[in-house]
Amino acid sequence: MLDYTRVFHTGVLTDDLEAACAFYSQAFGITFAEPYEFDALPIWTPERGLHHVRNRFTYSVEGPIHLELQGGEPGSFYDPAASRGDHIGLWVSDVPATVEGLIAQGWEVIAAGAAPEDGWGLFTYLRPAQGGMAVEVVSETLQPVFARWFRGEGLSL
Repeated sequence: MLDYTRVFHTGVLTDDLEAACAFYSQAFGITFAEPYEFDALPIWTPERGLHHVRNRFTYSVEGPIHLELQGGEPGSFYDPAASRGDHIGLWVSDVPATVEGLIAQGWEVIAAGAAPEDGWGLFTYLRPAQGGMAVEVVSETLQPVFARWFRGEGLSL
């Protein structure tokens, strides 16, 4: 079972990160951390296996539930044209055990930070069997890294 009290972000895909930051800053009165870009983020999907994609993203500094804005190259999992609604992210203590438990309940993995045989990585996106909003389970080992980023100390992954 997922613990909804551990939700820490709502994610939105965008094709213009700066415009989205300006819009949501004005709409919600929030500020954003310095955007971070992966030139080659490893991502596993059932369709393509493990591959690398460009991904650019940021989070609102304010929380406790942060707004994540991100976008990626056309055709990738992070392509804004493929928006799924998009997702909520929550901290978990054990990504592999959480993912396997959700799969046993009928959830479907739609992307992960590593291949299944490598334990899914530090994050995994899943979709409920009946459809609906995706959930990203994220290893709580990343909490201190994100806390430093939100304080303006930069993101170091």
